[in-house]
Amino acid sequence: MSAGGTPIRIKFGDTEITARLDDSATARDLAAQLPLTLTFRDHNRVEKTASLPRKLSLEGSPEGHDPVAREIGYWAPDGDFVLYYDSDAPFFNGIIRIGEFEGETGALGSQSEDFSATIERAD
Repeated sequence: MSAGGTPIRIKFGDTEITARLDDSATARDLAAQLPLTLTFRDHNRVEKTASLPRKLSLEGSPEGHDPVAREIGYWAPDGDFVLYYDSDAPFFNGIIRIGEFEGETGALGSQSEDFSATIERAD
Protein backbone atom coordinates (compact mmCIF):
# COMPACT_ATOMS: atom_id res chain seq x y z
CA MET A 1 0.00 0.00 0.00
CA SER A 2 1.33 3.42 -0.88
CA ALA A 3 1.70 6.20 1.68
CA GLY A 4 -0.21 8.59 -0.63
CA GLY A 5 -3.92 9.20 -0.54
CA THR A 6 -6.28 10.09 2.29
CA PRO A 7 -6.35 8.15 5.58
CA ILE A 8 -9.92 7.40 6.73
CA ARG A 9 -11.78 5.78 9.62
CA ILE A 10 -14.91 3.67 9.34
CA LYS A 11 -16.88 3.52 12.59
CA PHE A 12 -19.81 1.24 13.39
CA GLY A 13 -20.97 0.28 16.87
CA ASP A 14 -17.88 0.08 19.09
CA THR A 15 -15.64 -0.78 16.13
CA GLU A 16 -13.25 1.46 14.23
CA ILE A 17 -11.42 0.32 11.08
CA THR A 18 -8.84 2.36 9.22
CA ALA A 19 -8.21 2.52 5.50
CA ARG A 20 -6.35 4.67 3.03
CA LEU A 21 -8.01 6.04 -0.09
CA ASP A 22 -5.97 5.90 -3.27
CA ASP A 23 -4.65 9.06 -4.89
CA SER A 24 -7.16 9.05 -7.77
CA ALA A 25 -9.84 11.46 -8.94
CA THR A 26 -12.59 9.07 -7.80
CA ALA A 27 -11.11 8.61 -4.32
CA ARG A 28 -10.41 12.35 -3.90
CA ASP A 29 -14.03 13.06 -4.82
CA LEU A 30 -15.17 10.64 -2.09
CA ALA A 31 -12.78 12.25 0.42
CA ALA A 32 -14.32 15.66 -0.36
CA GLN A 33 -17.73 14.32 0.77
CA LEU A 34 -16.50 13.12 4.17
CA PRO A 35 -17.76 12.70 6.81
CA LEU A 36 -20.57 10.41 5.59
CA THR A 37 -22.90 8.17 7.55
CA LEU A 38 -24.17 5.40 5.30
CA THR A 39 -26.40 2.35 5.70
CA PHE A 40 -24.58 -0.72 4.43
CA ARG A 41 -26.31 -3.85 3.16
CA ASP A 42 -24.77 -7.29 3.54
CA HIS A 43 -24.42 -9.57 0.50
CA ASN A 44 -23.80 -13.20 1.53
CA ARG A 45 -21.40 -12.20 4.37
CA VAL A 46 -18.79 -11.31 1.75
CA GLU A 47 -19.65 -7.89 0.37
CA LYS A 48 -21.11 -4.81 2.02
CA THR A 49 -22.53 -1.99 -0.09
CA ALA A 50 -24.11 1.43 0.54
CA SER A 51 -25.50 4.12 -1.72
CA LEU A 52 -23.58 7.37 -1.89
CA PRO A 53 -25.35 10.75 -1.81
CA ARG A 54 -23.95 11.71 -5.23
CA LYS A 55 -21.95 10.33 -8.13
CA LEU A 56 -18.18 10.45 -7.99
CA SER A 57 -15.69 11.39 -10.68
CA LEU A 58 -14.89 8.76 -13.29
CA GLU A 59 -11.76 10.60 -14.44
CA GLY A 60 -8.98 8.08 -14.98
CA SER A 61 -11.20 5.06 -14.30
CA PRO A 62 -11.39 2.08 -16.67
CA GLU A 63 -13.46 2.53 -19.83
CA GLY A 64 -16.97 1.11 -20.04
CA HIS A 65 -18.09 1.64 -16.45
CA ASP A 66 -21.61 2.93 -15.89
CA PRO A 67 -22.00 5.28 -12.88
CA VAL A 68 -25.70 4.45 -12.41
CA ALA A 69 -25.35 2.35 -9.23
CA ARG A 70 -23.30 4.89 -7.26
CA GLU A 71 -22.44 2.27 -4.65
CA ILE A 72 -19.50 2.06 -2.29
CA GLY A 73 -18.51 -1.38 -1.12
CA TYR A 74 -16.12 -3.72 0.64
CA TRP A 75 -14.90 -6.92 -0.97
CA ALA A 76 -13.78 -9.27 1.82
CA PRO A 77 -11.20 -11.60 0.20
CA ASP A 78 -8.77 -8.82 -0.76
CA GLY A 79 -9.47 -6.13 1.83
CA ASP A 80 -10.00 -3.64 -0.99
CA PHE A 81 -12.27 -0.65 -0.50
CA VAL A 82 -14.01 -0.32 -3.86
CA LEU A 83 -16.73 1.54 -5.73
CA TYR A 84 -19.38 -0.25 -7.69
CA TYR A 85 -20.15 1.81 -10.77
CA ASP A 86 -22.42 -0.65 -12.50
CA SER A 87 -26.17 -1.09 -12.45
CA ASP A 88 -25.60 -4.81 -11.78
CA ALA A 89 -23.50 -4.22 -8.66
CA PRO A 90 -22.00 -6.04 -6.78
CA PHE A 91 -20.72 -8.00 -9.79
CA PHE A 92 -17.09 -7.50 -10.78
CA ASN A 93 -17.62 -5.84 -14.17
CA GLY A 94 -18.32 -2.48 -12.53
CA ILE A 95 -15.74 -2.23 -9.77
CA ILE A 96 -13.34 0.69 -9.44
CA ARG A 97 -10.83 0.24 -6.60
CA ILE A 98 -10.50 3.37 -4.47
CA GLY A 99 -8.38 2.29 -1.52
CA GLU A 100 -7.22 -0.41 0.84
CA PHE A 101 -8.02 -1.30 4.43
CA GLU A 102 -5.24 -1.21 7.02
CA GLY A 103 -5.13 -3.97 9.61
CA GLU A 104 -7.87 -6.43 10.56
CA THR A 105 -11.28 -6.16 8.90
CA GLY A 106 -12.92 -9.18 10.56
CA ALA A 107 -15.45 -7.06 12.44
CA LEU A 108 -16.71 -5.61 9.17
CA GLY A 109 -16.88 -9.01 7.52
CA SER A 110 -18.87 -10.45 10.42
CA GLN A 111 -21.73 -7.97 9.95
CA SER A 112 -24.52 -10.12 8.50
CA GLU A 113 -27.35 -7.60 8.56
CA ASP A 114 -27.79 -3.98 7.46
CA PHE A 115 -25.75 -1.59 9.59
CA SER A 116 -24.91 2.09 9.77
CA ALA A 117 -21.29 3.26 9.54
CA THR A 118 -19.61 6.64 9.55
CA ILE A 119 -16.69 7.26 7.21
CA GLU A 120 -14.47 10.22 8.09
CA ARG A 121 -10.99 11.54 7.47
CA ALA A 122 -8.38 10.23 9.89
CA ASP A 123 -5.86 13.05 9.37
